[in-house]
Amino acid sequence: MALTIYNSLSRTKEPFVPLKKNIVGMYVCGMTVYSDAHIGHARTYVAFDVIRRYLEYKGFKVTYVQNITDVDDKIIAAANKEGVDPLAYAQRFAKRCLEDLDALGVRRADLYPKASETIPDMVEMIQQLIAKQYGYVADGDVYFSVEKYQKYGQLSGQNIAEMKSGARIEPGEQKHSPLDFALWKHAKPGEPTWDSPWGPGRPGWHIECSTMSNKLLGVPFDIHGGGMDLRFPHHENEIAQAEAATGKQFAKYWMHIGLLTINSEKMSKSLGNSINIRDLLQQWDAEVLRMFFAQAHYRSPPDFSEKALADIEKGLERLYRLKERLEEHAANQEPSPSKLSDDEKHYEETVKEFQDAFEEAMDDDFNTPKAFASLFEFVNASNRFFEQTTKLSQELCRDALEVYLKTGEVLTLFQPKPKAPQQQDLVLIQKLQQLLQPYTKGDSPTTVEEILQHLLDAREEARKRKDWGTADAIRKGLETLGFEIQDTARGPVWRKN
Repeated sequence: MALTIYNSLSRTKEPFVPLKKNIVGMYVCGMTVYSDAHIGHARTYVAFDVIRRYLEYKGFKVTYVQNITDVDDKIIAAANKEGVDPLAYAQRFAKRCLEDLDALGVRRADLYPKASETIPDMVEMIQQLIAKQYGYVADGDVYFSVEKYQKYGQLSGQNIAEMKSGARIEPGEQKHSPLDFALWKHAKPGEPTWDSPWGPGRPGWHIECSTMSNKLLGVPFDIHGGGMDLRFPHHENEIAQAEAATGKQFAKYWMHIGLLTINSEKMSKSLGNSINIRDLLQQWDAEVLRMFFAQAHYRSPPDFSEKALADIEKGLERLYRLKERLEEHAANQEPSPSKLSDDEKHYEETVKEFQDAFEEAMDDDFNTPKAFASLFEFVNASNRFFEQTTKLSQELCRDALEVYLKTGEVLTLFQPKPKAPQQQDLVLIQKLQQLLQPYTKGDSPTTVEEILQHLLDAREEARKRKDWGTADAIRKGLETLGFEIQDTARGPVWRKN
């Protein structure tokens, strides 16, 4: 089955055919960095991380661009409130936001252009728009003339005549029409400014994405994405600017992520229900959060709740148990039979059917709910197979594990834990170090994984000495901190309860 994508521009599913064979250019609207990243950001960027991962799984080479808006009214207001330079303020929060996504386990984009670093390119595009009479200067401001661009509304379905009725020009604006939007804003006190042919000022919000995507990917490019809330006016204005300036199609496929709700309510700072990623990671493992976001279809509006996360945690537990079981059998040192038994042949077919079902789901507009369903069906089938079969082919288990890990990785599963410790990790590290202290000399290791391995080693040494009291004390100590020791053919391993 060929990959199909729901194109917001055509409002239909279309076969995905990149502009260049096996190469995909993808631009996703990034964060406006005036505060810490929240779970709405997590929703969007986990979704596009999965999309990028599956494109790579299919063999495409992906160039993923995600901008950083560091020149904006909200940033200026927040910086002025703190009495700091707006660009320095934005730089601080850009760093924090990317760290939050790192801690969540979202892979970084290939390029992160900043608005403040792309001003000359924006000025150049604005000049092109003025030269083609789509833009006009009004008392130091520059506006885009919406009514001169005949295809305006093609993405959002907005009707210009209906939009115009009821719209009005705000006091101080020199627009020709209330629909027109700013390309350049003249300088105001307390704001960062740059020189331009129209006087000192700063760019409007919409022009940055049109400029950056054109500069880094060229137009047209393959995929443009963002949250559903950006479809109008931001993305509509991007198309108008870019196509009016270049005379070319802007982006071939438009993808929009369904907005998150929290306990069935819209997420909003005004409602007081906005949750920062940084705070949420104090309570929940990053992989639980990623799986919650990934298991919802990217166009759907998932509802965030503690119960939903608890259910995801149980499901993730089942997925990891099969991973450990496959790893144990794949590491079995006994020679495999030269010929597969009938049961093993049946399981070999089960592995193939699972991979086919996974790919069929993902080829259908990245249908992650069906992809996860295929994963859990494979877990059930594998567990039945292991209950019925005692002698297992090592190569078969290795092949099954490889497929399982490869498909899971697309859904952001089974990846290494983020390196940056959160506050709860620091407390856990201290408790684990206290547990380890009687059994080690010198400095204690400083990461959870290293300390746990030292404790497993100390327990093994105690068991070799038949010091069952020490071995049991280590096991019970780990249980109180939420860890379980499992003795396998490869030796003891730890897992989180």
